[in-house]
Amino acid sequence: MKIVAAYRIPKPEIDQFLQTTDKVNKENLLENGYVLVIGDKIKGCFILQPVEPEIYWLKQLHIAPEAAGKLPVLLETIVQMTKEKQAEKLYVQSHQPVVDILLDALQFYPQKQGIQQVNKQKNGGKWWAYKVS
Repeated sequence: MKIVAAYRIPKPEIDQFLQTTDKVNKENLLENGYVLVIGDKIKGCFILQPVEPEIYWLKQLHIAPEAAGKLPVLLETIVQMTKEKQAEKLYVQSHQPVVDILLDALQFYPQKQGIQQVNKQKNGGKWWAYKVS
């Protein structure tokens, strides 16, 4: 399993991967995103959006069903990446109970409100935050 900045991947490979989902914004992926490569295939992606200095938002996370077992390791890797960026806090908006359980196990804390620009959209889900040390 490798995590590679999306802009470093040849565009035809990104386009091929994006045909498997309609939920990922290509422009955001290329600007702030990373892909999960297993073997020689892209099996997932995420966007680590800077919101304010030292605050990041795990804006999108998509993983192929056959790679879902890698999700805990992937989330731990994302936390490590935010530490390397010297972030103070990482926000995640979850829409699935299984992800809520995983975030709780990884010591994320539920939040009453999330990132301001997103709260205006009223797109549901639970907000979580991780205080990066």
